[in-house]
Amino acid sequence: MTDTNRLYTVIQEPLLTEKGTDDRGRRNAYHFRVPIDANKVEIRQAVEKLFNVKVLRVNTLRAQQKVRRRGWTAGLTPAFKKAMVVLKDGDTIEVI
Repeated sequence: MTDTNRLYTVIQEPLLTEKGTDDRGRRNAYHFRVPIDANKVEIRQAVEKLFNVKVLRVNTLRAQQKVRRRGWTAGLTPAFKKAMVVLKDGDTIEVI
């Protein structure tokens, strides 16, 4: 069982992309940015408790760092973990 503070830190922000919007329409899946150390069980519990929905499946992926240049300066984008959460038919989450 996770504590309430952890639930709020697991779901950092929704990822609003064109592919995510299409995925929401096709299989009722929502994409979220989550901490790298979060596992699928924590993600499922956080979404179910915070949004009061039934989660069918959780898929995760790790987005690696990318090199980006700005003029002469080169840097790295931060690595992050992305969770795709599939909800039961009829359940929705209000994302902006």
